[in-house]
Amino acid sequence: MHVVVLGSGVIGTTIAYYLARAGHQVTVLDRQPGPGMETSFANAGEVSPGYSAPWAGPGVPLKAIKWMLMHHSPLVIKPMLDPAMWRWGLAMLRNCTESAYQINKSRMVRVAEYSRDCLKQLRTETGIAYDERSQGTLQLFRTQKQLDGIGKDVAILKGFGVPFQVLDRAGYLEYEPALALVKDKFIGALRLPGDETGDCFKFTQNLAKMAEALGVSFRFGTTIAGIDHDGRRLTGVHTDAGTLSADHYVLALGSYSTQLLKPLGIDIPVYPVKGFSITVPITNADMAPESTIMDETHKVAVTRLGDRIRVGGTAQLSGFDLHLDAGRRKTLEFVVGDLFPRGGDVARAEFWTGLRPMTPDGTPIIGNTRYTNLTLSTGHGTLGWTMAAGTGRIVADLISGRTPEISVDDLGVARYA
Repeated sequence: MHVVVLGSGVIGTTIAYYLARAGHQVTVLDRQPGPGMETSFANAGEVSPGYSAPWAGPGVPLKAIKWMLMHHSPLVIKPMLDPAMWRWGLAMLRNCTESAYQINKSRMVRVAEYSRDCLKQLRTETGIAYDERSQGTLQLFRTQKQLDGIGKDVAILKGFGVPFQVLDRAGYLEYEPALALVKDKFIGALRLPGDETGDCFKFTQNLAKMAEALGVSFRFGTTIAGIDHDGRRLTGVHTDAGTLSADHYVLALGSYSTQLLKPLGIDIPVYPVKGFSITVPITNADMAPESTIMDETHKVAVTRLGDRIRVGGTAQLSGFDLHLDAGRRKTLEFVVGDLFPRGGDVARAEFWTGLRPMTPDGTPIIGNTRYTNLTLSTGHGTLGWTMAAGTGRIVADLISGRTPEISVDDLGVARYA
């Protein structure tokens, strides 16, 4: 079967690889000059199944107000006359209930845990390298109230058999000794030993080469203009290089999926939430992080990637704007300096921004549509890297007529009907 994959971020590239392994002829279209050049380029570097949770939850609206009043705020909302943003925000508020949180987190953990297992298997089978480490995630708490609030998440982790540790100061210093310089700032931590780290961009680039070796054709520098259909099936994709037809189509365009689907009568609640990162060269390896640290107060992740420290976080609602905001950089610089003051040279940091494709319930949209030859794979939010391998396997199985190894009935667009 000839399958066209729209998008070559980590999700689209991983789907293409698994489709080729399943024996399909695959063509990938992307406007960028290579794979992983947008949201996958410089994300936080976490592969964090245990940390998978929706942003919408009980108490979040009140927390959001407090966050926006902080000097180094993890949340910024730029007022805009954008109906899509306000609809998305209201839908997110409707998910800020205890029952919705439990449902959404359980969906996310299911996909993320499966994906981590798929990534391990892929690494074993191919030897793919991407500055990977398997030393867990450490969520740091500055207040007792933060530590006391992890009970609900711990219950879900227990329900899915996800290993975890609740640690005091002495406990978390065993895993991140460089924090000894600032240990009095934190009262405890939640450690997720099954989590991993790695450079998403390096992974995507290397996997694309492996996919090409399997016969995948990547058409970079190709802008997608629209999709033709006959009411039941898609019949072609319009690009600036002509029209391409196939037997099946996969849409994996992240935040840009929404506008391409509207002419097809498919309305998905995926909205771009802008994130930022800095990449800091390590100057003292002993004073740098060993794995990923999540500062719960500022919602910023600090991750070791080879000889670099990746600092990623903040959420900004400002549409498709890709302006590099100096204020967000100062927040990232503050957090890495507050945790690892002797680890790297912040003055030489590279600053980046990308658009996370977020759904209001936090769960990605993976599955078939009312068009018999169109499969969606978008809305992974901050967890595209975490969920990529599992998503690739799931989509390849669906298109190949195989039953996926985990339940996917509640992951499709139908849940928003």
